[in-house]
Amino acid sequence: QVQLVESGGGLVQAGGSLRLSCAASGRASSLYPMAWFRQAPGKEREFVAAITWNGRNTYYADSVKGRFTISKDNARDPVYLQMNSLKPEDTAVYYCNAGGSYSSTITVGKYWGQGTQVTVSS
Repeated sequence: QVQLVESGGGLVQAGGSLRLSCAASGRASSLYPMAWFRQAPGKEREFVAAITWNGRNTYYADSVKGRFTISKDNARDPVYLQMNSLKPEDTAVYYCNAGGSYSSTITVGKYWGQGTQVTVSS
């Protein structure tokens, strides 16, 4: 059984920060790698960031690298997305995803959360 629940979204001004959380339940082998995706209105879903079980390998989309940081809590197994220097183009629904592959190409995992809305105003 796998369940993913996102939280932490909201409305912020450009240049501000938000920290998203993904609370995960299920077997670790089914959950990792875990990732964040986002989808803006009228746009296709796009990859944002991913992290491996031990946290030593992370992957980022070029559009967020240097601004966003993905991390995990080894004790509690949540996954976080720290978003700094937010831009209006970051506005989207952000989804947690589990079980994908990101070593060379992006392969979306089977499991998804319900999404959390992030809105960045100018």
